[in-house]
Order: sequence, then C-alpha cells, then structure tokens
Amino acid sequence: MKLKQLEGLLGDLQQFSNPKAENSFGDVSNKVVADLGCGCGTLGAAAALLGAEQVIGIDIDSHSLEIASLNAEDLELDINFIQSDIKNLGWRGQIVDTVVMNPPFGTQKKGADMDFLFVALKIASQAVYSLHKTSTRDHIKRVALRAFNASSAEVLCELRFDVPQLYKFHKKKEVDIAVDLWRFVPKDNQGKERKDI
Repeated sequence: MKLKQLEGLLGDLQQFSNPKAENSFGDVSNKVVADLGCGCGTLGAAAALLGAEQVIGIDIDSHSLEIASLNAEDLELDINFIQSDIKNLGWRGQIVDTVVMNPPFGTQKKGADMDFLFVALKIASQAVYSLHKTSTRDHIKRVALRAFNASSAEVLCELRFDVPQLYKFHKKKEVDIAVDLWRFVPKDNQGKERKDI
C-alpha cells in the first residue's frame, strides 16, 4: 500500500489528530505491533494496513477503545484491544516486535510520556516509534539511552501538530506545537525470543 493511499484511508477515521506513518525500516510488515495509548486507533490501523501480522491496541479509556474498535471495523481490520493502564500490563520481556505510540506529552501529568517510553522499550524487540514535543528532544534522548537502555534514539522528522481543544484542561481553542517522530531501538534482551501473545 502506498503512503498516499494510507493517508486517505486514515483521514476518514474518527480521531483526535491525524499523524502520518511510514515504514522505512521494515519494522511493521509481518510483525507484531502494539499501539500504546491507542486512543482512536489511528496508529494501530496504519500498522495493520501496512501489513502487520498482529496489532494490539492498548488504552486506559473505554470510550477511546470503543472508537478504535469502530474504526477498525469500518476498515475491516482485525485488531485486538486491551483496556489497561500501561503500567499494569504485566507483560514481561520483549513480547512484541514494534511499538507505535503518541503518548501524552507530559504537560498535564509530568513524566507521563516517559512512563510510556519506559514500558515500550521493555516490551519491544525491534523498534519503538513515538511522538514527543520537540522542546524535550535533549531530555528524551538522554533518558532513552542512559536510563531506559535503548541502543539508539533517532529523530526521524519534526512535525507541526495543531492540537484542538479536546479536554477540560486545554485552555486554548487550538495550539500549534512542534513534535518529533522518534525511532528507538531497544537493546537485545539477552537473545530471548518474543513470546506469542
């Protein structure tokens, strides 16, 4: 599937935002992909449309999961959804090949984005794709490499997000922010193979 076709299909989904997806590293096709904090399921749907073997969407919010499930159904995609706080998943070791995520930016709850990154680097065997505010770039890289044991942390591109007023804590009608799309590679977990879910 070409990127333009993918963007067209994803553009019709009910969603909070419209991120783009790219599969330049072979991290999605024929892989087990987890979408942490999946929200309306856009990133998970993109992974499924790009040929992921299995997609698992995880979110704490039941309403988000209802929307994600409807979106997957509309696109005739088989995506497994789990309602859970990422800290309570109970997964041990590198269970999935790739994690895709657009975590909370940590402005409402300080460090929320880092909680997601910590879990993602523990459960992914191949790569983690994540969006973070550009203003936190140095911090993200330092923590990923030193504290979270990533073997590499690379900004693939900088995006501009128009974030609409979706939540009560949003004070402005719309905010334009700079966001980095990161690719993190986790260190090998002593050569252990991924366990099928």
